[in-house]
Amino acid sequence: MKRLEAVCSECEAKIIVPDDAIVGEIVECAECGTEYEVAAITEVGVTLKKAEAVKEDWGE
Repeated sequence: MKRLEAVCSECEAKIIVPDDAIVGEIVECAECGTEYEVAAITEVGVTLKKAEAVKEDWGE
């Protein structure tokens, strides 16, 4: 299988996605810390989308 790589949309650094990643998993750019969700994995490569920020409600 091809090595899974993507490019960070924030800083344009290369993001290496683990070989055992699954759809829905969160990966992080090592350069800027932006979090991405694995949207799809195909024979051609991997598709990432920015992870949604989850706000804490702290019981309010």
